[in-house]
Amino acid sequence: MSLQEMDWHPVILSLRVAIIATIAVTCLGVPLTRLMARKEFYGKDILEAAITLPMVLPPSVVGYGLLLLIGKNGLLGKALAGMGLTLVFTWWAAVIASTVVAFPLMYQSAKAAFKSVDVNYEKAARTLGASEVRIFFTVTLPLAWPGILAGLVLTFARALGEFGATLMVAGNIPGQTQTIPTAIYFAVESGKNVMARTLVAIITVFSFIVIFWVNRWAKKQTY
Repeated sequence: MSLQEMDWHPVILSLRVAIIATIAVTCLGVPLTRLMARKEFYGKDILEAAITLPMVLPPSVVGYGLLLLIGKNGLLGKALAGMGLTLVFTWWAAVIASTVVAFPLMYQSAKAAFKSVDVNYEKAARTLGASEVRIFFTVTLPLAWPGILAGLVLTFARALGEFGATLMVAGNIPGQTQTIPTAIYFAVESGKNVMARTLVAIITVFSFIVIFWVNRWAKKQTY
């Protein structure tokens, strides 16, 4: 199989899903992690356990849980159906699955990053009259950035390689919901070994380059 004959849709879709999922995880996860790292409240342990649960559950279980939520008979699915919208077996379902599965990785990395920030810097900023928002963006976030960046990379890599939950809620529709992992699986099943090896090489090389670059960047920051 030549590069001209290669179906690039799974690659393009996987990158799109991973990028959107990473943005969603960052926008939701960083503020939540900042709150959880600094505040103590009743039920915090239960909430943390729920947040990190997708990291230890089999992806198929997470996918089934999402089906119960966004499926046509699910709690959210029924509401969306009333508005003429459907999420299951669309590429947006793949984004949701990747977001849920990758979220704990960002949470754990960002939590460690925020806890490593010396609170005395934040206190000093408050004594100078800085608002909490300004303190977050000018003091806390820059100091925690290396750990958050590590979370970003892990989130992106996990979203790029997500398979089980995605297959449950998005299926494997060529040209619509077929991502690299599902394309590899069904290529092997149908005996298309050249295509499978090509996709494996693409996702492996791409993931290696991203992780290698981040490791080099983090190493430079320590000097």
